[in-house]
Amino acid sequence: MVKLHNSKSAREVFNISKLAIQFSWLTVSFWIAVTVAGVLAFSSLKYALFPDITFPVVVVNATAPLTTALDTEAKLTKPLEERLRSLEGLENIRSSTYPSQTAVALSFAVGTNLETSTKKVETALKQLTLPQGATSKIIPLNLNESAAISYAIESSTRNLTDLTELAKDEIVSAIAKLPGVLKVSLLGGATATPPVNPLNASAAIPQAGATLVRFNGQDALAFQVIKRGNANTLEVVSRVEKEVQRLRSSLKDVKLTLASTQAEYIRQATRSTIDALMEAILLSIVVIFPFLWNWRATLISALAIPTSLLATFIVMAIFGFNLETITLLALALVIGSIVDDAIVDVENIMRHVDDGETPRQAALLATNEIGLTVTAATLTAVAVFLPIGLMGGVIGQFFKPFGITVSAAMLASMLVARTLSPVLAIYWLKPKSSLSPRREANISVAFSQFYRNLLSWSLNHRKIVIGLAVLSFIAGIALIPLIPKGFIPKLDRGEFNIAYTAPLPSIPDLASKGAGAAGGEKLIPSSQSLVPNPQFPIPNPLNDSLEVAKKLEEVVRKSPAVETVFTTVGSREGEPNKGILYVKLKKDRTITTAELQDQFRSSLPTLSGVTTSVEDIQFVDSGGQKPLQIALRGNDLQALSKAVKAIKERIQRLPGFADVTVTGETNPQGTVFQIERLNNQRVAYVSANLGKDLSLGDATDKVVAEAKAVLPPNVSLNLGGDSASQGKVFNSFGSTLALSALCIVIVLILLFKSWVDPLVIGVSLPLALVGAMLALLITKSDFGMISLIGFVFLLGLANKNAILLVDYINQLRNAGLDRTEAILNTGLVRLRPIMMTTASTILGMLPIALGFGAGSELRSPMAVAIAGGLVTSTILSLIVVPVVYAILDDWFPRFRTRERS
Repeated sequence: MVKLHNSKSAREVFNISKLAIQFSWLTVSFWIAVTVAGVLAFSSLKYALFPDITFPVVVVNATAPLTTALDTEAKLTKPLEERLRSLEGLENIRSSTYPSQTAVALSFAVGTNLETSTKKVETALKQLTLPQGATSKIIPLNLNESAAISYAIESSTRNLTDLTELAKDEIVSAIAKLPGVLKVSLLGGATATPPVNPLNASAAIPQAGATLVRFNGQDALAFQVIKRGNANTLEVVSRVEKEVQRLRSSLKDVKLTLASTQAEYIRQATRSTIDALMEAILLSIVVIFPFLWNWRATLISALAIPTSLLATFIVMAIFGFNLETITLLALALVIGSIVDDAIVDVENIMRHVDDGETPRQAALLATNEIGLTVTAATLTAVAVFLPIGLMGGVIGQFFKPFGITVSAAMLASMLVARTLSPVLAIYWLKPKSSLSPRREANISVAFSQFYRNLLSWSLNHRKIVIGLAVLSFIAGIALIPLIPKGFIPKLDRGEFNIAYTAPLPSIPDLASKGAGAAGGEKLIPSSQSLVPNPQFPIPNPLNDSLEVAKKLEEVVRKSPAVETVFTTVGSREGEPNKGILYVKLKKDRTITTAELQDQFRSSLPTLSGVTTSVEDIQFVDSGGQKPLQIALRGNDLQALSKAVKAIKERIQRLPGFADVTVTGETNPQGTVFQIERLNNQRVAYVSANLGKDLSLGDATDKVVAEAKAVLPPNVSLNLGGDSASQGKVFNSFGSTLALSALCIVIVLILLFKSWVDPLVIGVSLPLALVGAMLALLITKSDFGMISLIGFVFLLGLANKNAILLVDYINQLRNAGLDRTEAILNTGLVRLRPIMMTTASTILGMLPIALGFGAGSELRSPMAVAIAGGLVTSTILSLIVVPVVYAILDDWFPRFRTRERS
């Protein structure tokens, strides 16, 4: 065996283990304190589905005594837009203009304070002179103020009028007083709901429009609970559920049935992620023992997991994070990496103990050898993940908890491996008997000898090895077009909405209002608008809308996969011709949500003048329900109308597109009733839902191609909805990957004080591409936002094995071995820890990659990409990295000699 004698260097600087061993009881006491603090921090964390993201929107509603939509646009909408467009932090400005009325929606940057944005709008409006007789109203909207839970109210002994009064007096008033509840809406009965209590008037929504409610095919009432923007959904729902239980016991003749809730899926997804986390911990521990054949060493390595997790909980509590899907996923993915550092340290200590050193001497020698390696591997991983937390926009807000949680976990694991693990090894490890080493050697000797022979052959056939490495990278690039490009995976939530719009009765006086308007077009109201359409006197269209709902219910309720149907006819915003069927599916169904949605799109009845849309449920209602949306911009209303009509006809002929709707298509009467504008220009929209077999990327490419074929020169095309978000994601992650790679290089140069070694280590990164892409292709996963995070994760893990190899080769060469012997000996010594760390990481991700439980669609692509990439990166780097090391050593011997000296 070669004894390594290291002079005072970076290796000594990073050997904090020496201090930890010297003050062992202080070390143990510190980690006991961290454990206690971690338990307390964990108890303070709340469960949620996604991070809290603020979407500030301020709406300006204005009216003026003007007779046409064109007049209102010119004299009211445009002046408002011109004055408001320069506000700081404003990202988008959209408007809907009607005769005498306009609504301007201002979307500010994610994370902007809503109150501050509202004050900016107020200040700007004070400086604007509106037409004589005009009035304006500012409405701040917090899109996180969403419906948390709804209950159907039924009674076999009370008529609808009595039940409505009871609901207002007994039910709504009680629920409205609960902490975290912003508003309670009483739905159904086609009656207005006044405030239930003068002292708490803001807690109940007065109905702005009449509604009817049906539950499982029967007429009913319902109440809907709107949570406050900063309130935790699970906590609010839990309070409501307890209050409902109390009301059920006091109102014996009233039946309160759960109609819809966000909480059920959040609980299921959280439980599934926690299960995957626990399974990852178990598998990561189990895989250690067969390599070490020592239960004491296995226990020392395994203790790194709970200790590191508890330290991470402290950081999460400090940053105000929740135990949401994204942070739980971060912890589950990082489990294998957490134990890696401890494995490398403990395995190296065991090797010295097997060579006859005492546990204390072995710990001091082993930690000195491995200190730089562990530190370099951890810091390069952190250098990858921290840029994720610094990304801007919605993506940055969404993944900031992920990046910081992973970074905290890895730093904690490094500290545990460098301090607690060697201290425990001193007291727990015992010298092996003469039989134990042979037992381990007999098991691994054949594989180790095979690897040594393969490595020796590779050093003598460099061109073949480099050629195979280049081919693997090219193969990875070639696989990219074969993988469908998506955004966020479609979740099998077991619930969805069917929205419909019935035709309104003809209203001659409205047509006369627009007589003589330029161009003679009428624009259909926009489903994309964040602003409610104004209410006009309509001769009782609720009955017609109700009949449409009944016909749709009849088809939906026949499906054996459907559990409940909760229908709302009309809306509080004064749109009686619209309705929504909330469909909840049975847990034991044999069909996915997406498959059933496709079935309903083809089986729902075709009713005259009625449009239907089978839509996913959004956790944040940001104004549009359909994933595919394009905006056509131009000032010529006639050109916009013809363009959207032509594009609609083309898209409807393409397979995979469903529920295609347009805004801006002229009607036969040719009346301009509504004008939509986006960022100070007229706009028309085309939107569609996608079938389960059509990816967002392919759909976007097809729609853009169809649109360009018919667009006139004076109309431009902009992507919206998920298509626009997808483009932003790929751009953001491209920049993040480049920044992460740069951070890795800088960290390695600083630690190794060399530019050649980082170049050798960097070779391992492209070797992961082919495995990641192949894994995505085999599992039919989308190449989208979630899998992109997996690639960033992979960037931080793939270089660990290369660092283990390169650092030890340098140590052996500094100890006097020639290059070839140093490479071959390194391969034998580092093979076991490399195989252990790779196996623990991959097995730790296996429960996530297999995709069990609610929300698995969101977790699986990330783990699949990481596991696949690690397999090829590990296999290839064991051969390619030593060969590249030898090649660069031949090319730059002068630099290598200087660096070693």
